[in-house]
Order: sequence, then C-alpha cells, then structure tokens
Amino acid sequence: MRAPSVSATEEALRAAQGKAEALFAEVAAAGLIRAGVLESALSAEIFTLAAARFGVRRHWHRRVVRCGPNTLLGYYDRPPDRRLAADDLVYLDFGPVFDAWEADYGRSYVLGNDPRKHRLVADIGAAFQRGRQLYLDTPDLTAGQLYDYVCGLARAYGWEFGAATAGHLIGRFPHEQSHGLPKRFSIRPGNDIRLREPDSAGRPRHWILEIHFVDRVHRFGAFCEELLTL
Repeated sequence: MRAPSVSATEEALRAAQGKAEALFAEVAAAGLIRAGVLESALSAEIFTLAAARFGVRRHWHRRVVRCGPNTLLGYYDRPPDRRLAADDLVYLDFGPVFDAWEADYGRSYVLGNDPRKHRLVADIGAAFQRGRQLYLDTPDLTAGQLYDYVCGLARAYGWEFGAATAGHLIGRFPHEQSHGLPKRFSIRPGNDIRLREPDSAGRPRHWILEIHFVDRVHRFGAFCEELLTL
C-alpha cells in the first residue's frame, strides 16, 4: 500500500481528533460522568457509545478512567476500581481508532464546586496551549526540552507534574515504533530527538502532548492531551 501524502496524513489525524472531541462532548452531554458509577462501568459505557455513534471497534491503548485519588496516577498504574463521588475530579484518557487512524484524547471534569479543582482543570488547559506555543516558536525543540518546560509550568502554577512522560508519537494505526530505543518516541527528560525530525521516509512526525498536574497534599490530579503538531 502506498504511503499517504503528508496532507492526507494531516487531514486524517485532524479528522480522528475531531471525532474524539465529539465523542467526549457526547459523553458529557449524556451525563455519563456522574457520582455513583464505577470507573470500569463508565469506561464500558463510553466504549458502547463510541461504537454506536462513531463506529469505533478498537482502541489503540487501554481505556483509562480515573477519579478521586486515582487521578494522581498515570496510564501504567492499575489502582483498585473506584466509584465516582459527588465532589470528585475525574479524567478520561481514550485512544479510539477512526478509519485506521489513531486519536489520543484526554480531558478532566469536576463534579461539584471545589474552586481548587476547577482551577487545576483550567491550569492544565492553559499549560497545554503554552506548550503548543513553545513548539510553534522553536523549530529545533527537542522532546526533552518540551518535557522540562511543562514541568516548569506545573511548578509555576503551584502544582506538581504527575508523569514521567508528557506525550508520544501518533499516526496511522499502529504508529511508528523504535524497537531498539523504545523511549525514543516519547516526550521525556533528556530525550534529544527533535520534534520536527522526519521519519525514515522523510515524512513529518506528529506528536501528542500530555499535561498531568497533581496536588499530592489534597490527593487529586487533572489530565489533558491532544495533538501538539496540528
């Protein structure tokens, strides 16, 4: 199969993210994120909605729903299933595949009126936009430099960065992998790969930026992610 053109790749990635954004909007509008439901049950309900409304049959990574203290944890953690409480902060991290193209989309939601939790959700959104602006303004930006920058933003906003990485490659399913250097294609400390460095065929790579800020004292965190490069 001939590789798609750069413009076709960009169009497909944008379309996949647009559908993921629409899926999350429907989840919120349907009232699925509610007190009393188990994380696992909410994940199953979102999977069913994604299949019914968008034809999603597979997700390129494990579906993640976190609430309460579990929001301090990241993708690779497997905490006990927790039931959403009336004042919880909740985050969703899903990787639906639309027409063979990956989306990776994460958002956080506050149940209740806790001003600190609402501020955290606002801060991660602002930090994402500042990370994207750094990418736009810095042609030779490396993955390690971007990681250091968003960690600094966490401290500046009064939080702590909650993850060992801040993003990764995205593309046609399954996306490019570096088997000899498995950490090469993630946004992590010390990684000197330039984010605009093309792949082995000379095509632009596309990256997801993940922002995970946490408050370990009050035991909650918030998470967002989406395309960085488009």
